[in-house]
Amino acid sequence: MRMREEDDFSQAKRGAVSSPTGKTRITIMLDDDVIKAFRERAEEKGVGYQTAINQALRAAIFETEPELSEERLRTVIREEMAPYRFRESGSAGD
Repeated sequence: MRMREEDDFSQAKRGAVSSPTGKTRITIMLDDDVIKAFRERAEEKGVGYQTAINQALRAAIFETEPELSEERLRTVIREEMAPYRFRESGSAGD
């Protein structure tokens, strides 16, 4: 196929036509098992694996309140109640 005279690619650049707003292309090295796990999760969710990685990073960075497990709640209560425990003699006034 021949190029038409009106098709001028002298100023053309290779690559994507436009980059998504708010996104930056980077190159990072990740362990194979991490990539595999994200690809599997992404397939289950019906999203791309890079989207799944981005979501995980956002959750890790911007999550303000960690989920409070029953075990963690019990630990906090024990720590807070420690000063008020009865002594071994069994009386609170000793």
